[in-house]
Amino acid sequence: MTFTSHYLQCEGRELHYTEWGAGHGETVIAWHGLARTCRDMDELASHLATRYRVICPDTIGRGLSQWSPDPDREYCLDFYVRLAISLVDQLGLSDFHWVGTSMGGAIGTLAAATTLRGRIRRLVLNDNGPQLAEAAIARIRSYAGNPAAFATVSELEQYFRTVYKPYGWLSDAQWRRLTESSVRRLPDGRVTPHYDPAMVQQFIQHPNDYDLWDAWDSLDLPVLCLRGESSDLLLADTAEAMRQRGPRAVVATIAGCGHAPALNVADQIGLVERFLAGE
Repeated sequence: MTFTSHYLQCEGRELHYTEWGAGHGETVIAWHGLARTCRDMDELASHLATRYRVICPDTIGRGLSQWSPDPDREYCLDFYVRLAISLVDQLGLSDFHWVGTSMGGAIGTLAAATTLRGRIRRLVLNDNGPQLAEAAIARIRSYAGNPAAFATVSELEQYFRTVYKPYGWLSDAQWRRLTESSVRRLPDGRVTPHYDPAMVQQFIQHPNDYDLWDAWDSLDLPVLCLRGESSDLLLADTAEAMRQRGPRAVVATIAGCGHAPALNVADQIGLVERFLAGE
């Protein structure tokens, strides 16, 4: 299964997205994590595209989407939700499912609780919840705000293999594609991850952005949470609280992963497929 690449003006910013399974009636929005791109969703989208239309956006400041000229104001969940509304409205989607990794899950949670309430039918959170561990946020800020740069793409791939080891098993080909689909070249010729380092302003200008218990408790839709067994971002007690509060999520622990499962192997994809199908 292959995808097509598209661009839309959303809230005055150009947003890039890939589309899979364009002929299907039901749609899944698959949204990537903080410092990543839409291409992280390739394996999942390819499988889901046998049944669903799958839309995988690049968040503003990531991948092929425009970088924000106003990072202090626009790199935050509220603006990401506004981008999502513009995207689904322009695509003519009255309702859809949402799969979000990390930040993508937080966008889905806030959207489902507010301006997209009733339009998101089922919500899958990949290692994300309404409360995140401060130590893990500090770890992510430390590398995301000061992205590494290397002379060669091979060195960048080795860096990705190290920093994203908690994703779990990826084939050599998947590591290579992860690298090649998220690399940009600097003016001095070195290569670095393909995102705007200013996106970490979210944690400075909007320090409570990921405190989402109020939004969580208001949800009334089916939710599946995939938690990496050794995740340092979504702690086990938070996942347990997600089972007890609000929409009372189904929580599945993914062995051999930390933050965040790569959604690239049959067991993980099967969990998502069965949940979206209502099984």
